[in-house]
Amino acid sequence: MRLTPVPLFFYRHPVHAVKYSGFSGVITHGDQKAYDACRYYGALIVAALQGATKEELLNDEFYETHISWFAEGPLAPEIMRIANGSYKQNDGYDAGIRGKGYIVNALEAALWAFWSEKTFKKGALAAVNLGDDTDTTAAIYGQLAGAYYGYEKLPKKWVEKVYAKRFLQGLSMWIAYEGQMWYENKALLFNPSLATVAPKQKVVAISSNEQELNPEKLPSIQLTSLEETRRVGLSNRSEKDTSSVMSNFCAIL
Repeated sequence: MRLTPVPLFFYRHPVHAVKYSGFSGVITHGDQKAYDACRYYGALIVAALQGATKEELLNDEFYETHISWFAEGPLAPEIMRIANGSYKQNDGYDAGIRGKGYIVNALEAALWAFWSEKTFKKGALAAVNLGDDTDTTAAIYGQLAGAYYGYEKLPKKWVEKVYAKRFLQGLSMWIAYEGQMWYENKALLFNPSLATVAPKQKVVAISSNEQELNPEKLPSIQLTSLEETRRVGLSNRSEKDTSSVMSNFCAIL
């Protein structure tokens, strides 16, 4: 439910995006299936942000085509079954698609909604109309659908009702900006010749009469190991719901 800030930050570097998408799930879900579901879905979001077509995203051989992104190892069989297209069921609910909180069912249901409809709104409605754990299914759906359709294709009436909309827009731009800075700094480590004198980049403000975001004032993101992430996750499960709310809207901006 809270995945998208990770691929948004790393989307210029898919291997890192997939790796740390998996780590983000381990913070609260130590199961291998959850880890691999986040890696697979993170890869889909990266591909969408890089301009992949819907056909490419939903191709049954997406995993094999992008195998180099999955450096941490193969997907669990249950997630591999989804990657191979198990969600492509015309009858949806009657064919066994269920919007339950269990990660395998939730991922399959979200992808079914994305596959079965051609607009963000219709897909979101299809996701929630499956019943059961509707907020989970729709939140997972919205991350990939938002990355694919883009902000301008979101229902305007829905966007107008979002609490703290301008804050979330600014946060989304900030995550993308930090990711760009990280990517450029990493590139310089391997190729110092890329260092050139260039105009200082300007971060887009929320509106013309507000203060611009200042990249000098906020700390950089620090990466960690899978083992350390697992340890931290055991003591931070109570923060799951709060981070979900913020990241889900970041996903569709």
